[in-house]
Amino acid sequence: MRPFRFTNAKDASSAVQGLTSNPNARFLAGGTNLLDLMKEDVERPDELIDITRLPLTQIKAITSGPNQGGLSIGGLGRNADAANHPLVRQNYPLLTQAILAGASGQIRNMATNGGNLLQRTRCPYFYEVSMPCNKREPDGQSARSGCGALEGINRMHAIFGWSDKCVAVYPSDMAIALAALEATVRVRKADGQERSIAFADFHRLPGDTPEKDTNLNHGELITAIELPKNRFADHSYYLKVRDRSSYAFALVSVAAALEVKENRIVQARIAMGGVAHKPWRALKAEQLLVGKEATEANFRQAAEAEMADARPLAHNKFKVELGNRSIVRALQMAFNGGKA
Repeated sequence: MRPFRFTNAKDASSAVQGLTSNPNARFLAGGTNLLDLMKEDVERPDELIDITRLPLTQIKAITSGPNQGGLSIGGLGRNADAANHPLVRQNYPLLTQAILAGASGQIRNMATNGGNLLQRTRCPYFYEVSMPCNKREPDGQSARSGCGALEGINRMHAIFGWSDKCVAVYPSDMAIALAALEATVRVRKADGQERSIAFADFHRLPGDTPEKDTNLNHGELITAIELPKNRFADHSYYLKVRDRSSYAFALVSVAAALEVKENRIVQARIAMGGVAHKPWRALKAEQLLVGKEATEANFRQAAEAEMADARPLAHNKFKVELGNRSIVRALQMAFNGGKA
C-alpha cells in the first residue's frame, strides 16, 4: 500500500470541500472495498478523508417532497442496520433480502449504504495490475490499456450493455433491489447544495469511458437513499444464483417485485445483477407483464423477451439460459410471497 494522508472530516461541508480540492483524494467510510483496492495497488489515493463520524446514518419515513410516504436511508448507515430495520423489513423486504444475500455478516456490519453503491467490479483483470484494463488504465493512457477479459476468461462477465472497452459486471446485490424499487440517490455537491439522481441514472454503462462507474462528480457525497412508497411488499423476491451458497458474487441475480390484483399484474419491476456494468432493468419483461395474469407461461414469455437481446461472450453463454430461468423463478417466488 502506498503512503497517503489521513484527514478526519468534521462535518459534511468540510468533507466535500476537502475532496473537491484534491482530485486524488477519496472518502473513507467502511473501507471494505477501497482498502482492498489500495492493497492491490489498483487505487492509489494520496489522501483519505474519514467520513465515518458524520451524522448520516438515520433511517426514517419521508414526510414531504416527491417521495412522501417513502423511506430515507442514511448514506453512512451500515448495511446490517438497513437490512434489519423494521421499516425496511415491513415495507421493502426485497431490499432486506438483497442486502442479506451480499457479503458476510462481518462485512455487512462495516459496509455503508452509500459505499455499497460505489463498490467497483471484481473483474480479475481489473484487480491484476499486470493485465490490460481500460477501467484501471483508460484507453490510450498506458501500455496496460485494453480489456483483457474481452478475449480472455470471461465466464463471470457481461451479456448486456458491454462495449469493446469493457465487459466487466457490477457486483452489488443491494443496488439491484434499489434499481427495481426505483430509488433516488441524494448527494451533497461541492457548492453545498444537494441534488437527486434517479437510480437508473446513477450507474453507467462502459461505452468509451469504463473508468467512470457512476454519474457522481468528484467531491460529491452520498447523503441518503430514498425509496418511494409502493405496493410491492407482499409480492417481491431477490434471487441470487452463485457458484457457492456462502459469500460469493452473483452469476445472475434477479430482484422481482409485483403489484397483483385478482391474479392480474398491475405493476412489475425487475432488475438483474451479474449481467451488465450496472444494475440491469428488465424493461421489456416488465412491459409484457403489465395487465397479464400471473402465470408461469406469461413469466416465461417475459423472460424470453428480455434475454433475446443478450450478447454473450465466449465463456458465458450459459448466462442466457440461466437468466431466463432466474427471471421466471424470481417472478414465481415474488407472486407467492417468497414461498416456493
